[in-house]
Amino acid sequence: MSGSTRTSASSSISPKTDTQTEDDADESGLVYYLDSPLPTQTTFDHVRPQIQKVESAQQPLRSGTFGVKPGERDPYGLDEVEDGSTLDIKSGQKTTSPISARGHGDSKPLSPPLSSAPVRPSILISNDTVTARDGPFTAPASGSSPFSTIVPVTPNQRYGGWLSEVVKPLEEFIDEAINPRDYYLDLTEVAQGGNGSVYAARVSDNANIARLSKLPPLIKAQDVEGQTNGEAMFVAIKSVPLSPSGSTKLDELRRELVLLRGLMHGNILAMHALYVDLVDDSLWIRMELMERSLADVVVLCEEGLVLQERVIARFTHDTLAALKFLRSHNIAHRDVRSDNLLLNSQGILKLTDFSNAIKVSQDSPIVDDAVGILYWQAPEIRAGPYNALQVDIWSVGATVWELAQAAPPFSDTDVPGDRWPRLRKPEIFSPSFHEFLRLCSEPAVSRPDASDLLKNAFVNNTCGRPVIGQLLQQCVAIERVVSQRQEMEDGEDEATLMIS
Repeated sequence: MSGSTRTSASSSISPKTDTQTEDDADESGLVYYLDSPLPTQTTFDHVRPQIQKVESAQQPLRSGTFGVKPGERDPYGLDEVEDGSTLDIKSGQKTTSPISARGHGDSKPLSPPLSSAPVRPSILISNDTVTARDGPFTAPASGSSPFSTIVPVTPNQRYGGWLSEVVKPLEEFIDEAINPRDYYLDLTEVAQGGNGSVYAARVSDNANIARLSKLPPLIKAQDVEGQTNGEAMFVAIKSVPLSPSGSTKLDELRRELVLLRGLMHGNILAMHALYVDLVDDSLWIRMELMERSLADVVVLCEEGLVLQERVIARFTHDTLAALKFLRSHNIAHRDVRSDNLLLNSQGILKLTDFSNAIKVSQDSPIVDDAVGILYWQAPEIRAGPYNALQVDIWSVGATVWELAQAAPPFSDTDVPGDRWPRLRKPEIFSPSFHEFLRLCSEPAVSRPDASDLLKNAFVNNTCGRPVIGQLLQQCVAIERVVSQRQEMEDGEDEATLMIS
């Protein structure tokens, strides 16, 4: 969230684990992590992060994606929501959501690269205060802001002129009366990219949560409860710079907000609220604070991390649950890959980045725009036109293949195939694992959907959430060792230069 194409590296994989299946992640809060293009761009540029600095296990920000303290409560309260249900964002009531017909929508194309993996931007992971402009980038305490004593009557009283015009496309989604620096404190940068930075922020202990009018009811209730109980609550804030010239990225952001309006699911990362920050002339997007992406996990397989088959099955189950929910609302994601699958501290996986998502009609699900990244891209996308609702399953299979081999399929060739490359050490995987991969690579007309694959034996032989928690701890430990090793190597290089 630097780098060259990830090379294939064998990971030690065992089909055994010691914890049994527990209830699946269920539907709850929905909000997603957005990568927005620069003002000169018309499409989203998806990039992968590479870890540069890693903090110790005691630090709240420790991954290449987001970070939280181990043991913190899940902002979504997923253990209180049953699997297969949806949450009405207005009423806060939970209802069962059956698979329904397909709808219709539009999406701008994103041409995939033909030979190399996406380049990752630099990732800075530190609990040190981030310097911005003339001082530390730390939100002032509630009441210390020059804006906190004035409650505007209209948006123009808070931000007029060019700023008001630039954010106008998002006006209905922005909590305009709120100065976000009164509510989100101690911002620490955890991810950095060309389209904005992501910060970990602490929710103010004494701010008036009731005034946050755009928060989903469930999220607001959890904030109030945490504040009442004196709990330290952390969220992610993505800061998107604004400029007088405007940007098409805000129009793209609005399209995603409209597409997912009112939809919440426990395996989908969504936006909680939008704010305008007058200090840096930026748009703040509040999201759940996540630990890391599956891409970050895969990278550590080269350093000795072991991904057991049942761990892969857990990730697969969560991904399919998200896709089943989207399919019930006639939405195709069209960019399922390890970079867009994030883990929180509870071991729950969530699908993010809906910049390529599209809603298609039941009678006409066929589209022809080429989207996605080659390694995870269904072959029919390259040929076009294609059924948008079929391509995500291929991408799930490609991600499972990647988790098993520590590199995406076709990463060592410029000519991708219509079936997966042969697995290294195929004998260590169960027959149901091989069957699942085969089903995902079926031609589009016979490829099963997410609902069908959720019944697969491999998908149902999952590990429990505690195992994923242990895996996250192992990731932190490995990153610490890698960081220490790099520091030693840098010190030796410096000493050599001084001697010479």
